This record gives sequence, structure tokens and C-alpha cells, in this order.
Amino acid sequence: MSRDASTEETALAWMNRTYPGLTPEGLSGLCALLAEPGRALIALDFDGTLAPIVLDPAQARALPAAVTALADLATLVGTLAVLTGRPARTAVEYAALDQVPGVVVLGHYGRQRWHDGQLDAPPAPAGLAIARERLPSVLAAAAAAEGTWVEDKGDALAVHTRRAADPVAALGQVRAPLLQLAADTGLRAQPGRLVIELRPDGSDKGVALTGLAAERARSAVMFCGDDLGDRPAFAAVRRLRREGTPGIAVCSGSAEVTDLAGEADLVVDGPPGIAALLAGIAAVVRGG
Repeated sequence: MSRDASTEETALAWMNRTYPGLTPEGLSGLCALLAEPGRALIALDFDGTLAPIVLDPAQARALPAAVTALADLATLVGTLAVLTGRPARTAVEYAALDQVPGVVVLGHYGRQRWHDGQLDAPPAPAGLAIARERLPSVLAAAAAAEGTWVEDKGDALAVHTRRAADPVAALGQVRAPLLQLAADTGLRAQPGRLVIELRPDGSDKGVALTGLAAERARSAVMFCGDDLGDRPAFAAVRRLRREGTPGIAVCSGSAEVTDLAGEADLVVDGPPGIAALLAGIAAVVRGG
């Protein structure tokens, strides 16, 4: 899609007016995306980015405004993707992604791929079954606080402390035993928002984003995330920029995870801010 000077001026005015804190590198990335959206790659995390964080992960759902914006963008950008630590089919259900034409869903940090209703998922490693069997006794030996609980994701085990009376202290209490269990079973222990997840080594959002970008002719790459597990994808955006692909990293900001904001080109106010950004991009591309 080619754009005339007037359209580009409108896009630049929107960015400067709405997102004055955007870094120069991020501004270049967003300009490149808006200049040639039909070859752009937009990828997003699910929890904390498209969906608000909730006490029970099974109750998480993408904001309706985000789903609407995704469906609109799907007809405008070259590649739209969701990169999540959840199973791919779960993300499809919780974000109504079966309503978003052509979207690619990379689940379990890229181990699974869902596209056009088809799921490609490798078998879980043997160490995961061992960790699943040993985890209850590990938590008992660590005197895990009341409210600590395990979410079995199939290809990963997530130990949450959000329901504990002191979630931060509860997470610290189980951190070392979980790191040891991961080491003993050949898994990776990934910290997150009041959670530590045991998952197969080698599954990584940075690798997933880089691989997806390599598949597609691309004008620009945008990634939106909120948690420590998204840090490799932010690093991938920076690496792609060094290699010549314009890009922008967007943080869905929260009081729980503040470190990630320093690695982003733009920080917005949680999932509502992400939904507004996506809708704004769609409106500018359409010339609205």
C-alpha cells in the first residue's frame, strides 16, 4: 500500500499527538509500519497485553475492544500474530482469535503453532512429566504459603502466588526449590507476574518472533508485551533493527512489572492502552 505525503503527515501528527514519549527508533518503526502496512508484522502477548491479569487464569479474556481492533487489523497488515506462554488453542478460545482472519498463534513460547484452524504441536519432553510428579512434594518441602497453586498448561507447569496473603514473599519462598527442580529435569524456570513457570528449554518468544519475521517479507515489526517472558521478544525487535528492519517494542505497563518499561519504545496503560493503539493504527491505515 503506497501512501502520499498528506497521509504520511497525518500519521506523523497522530503519533506525535497521541504518543509523545515514543523513542526515535520506535517512531521510525511505527512510521515504516504505517507507510507499508501490507508487509508489516504485528505480534502481541496475551495475558496482561490483550487481556487483563486476573486471579484465575482460566477466567482471562481479551478485551472486546482488543478483539475488534485485531479483526480490523487482520485485513490491513501483512502478518498478525499472538505469542503466548499459554497453549495455542487456549489463546484462540480466550481471545476469540478464530474471528480474526489469518492470525498466527504461537503458543507455549513458540513451541505450538495455530493457523487457520490447524495446530502443530510437538510432544512434551520427558522431563516435564518428572517435574509434574515431583512438584507437589517440592512445594510441600518448601512450606509453600497458603494460596500457592499450580496451573498445568500441558507443556508447562506454572506455580502462582497471586492468591497468597503476601504474594511476593510467597514467590520468594518457592523460587529456589523451583529453580532446582527445573535444573534437575532439564526445564527452564521462567519468572513472571507472581508466577514461576517450568517449561521446556529452547522455547522463547524472541526466537519465535525472529523465526516468524524470517518467514515473511516485512516492512516493519511491532511487538507488544507486559512481562519478563516478553523480554526476549523486545530484544529481538532491537536485533532486527540493527539488521535493517524497522521495529517498535511496546510495553503494556503495570505496577507489578516496571523493569520492562525501560526496554520499550513506548509504554501504554495496560490492555486498554494496547487496544487503543491497535485501533489507532487501523484508523490511520484506513485514512480515518
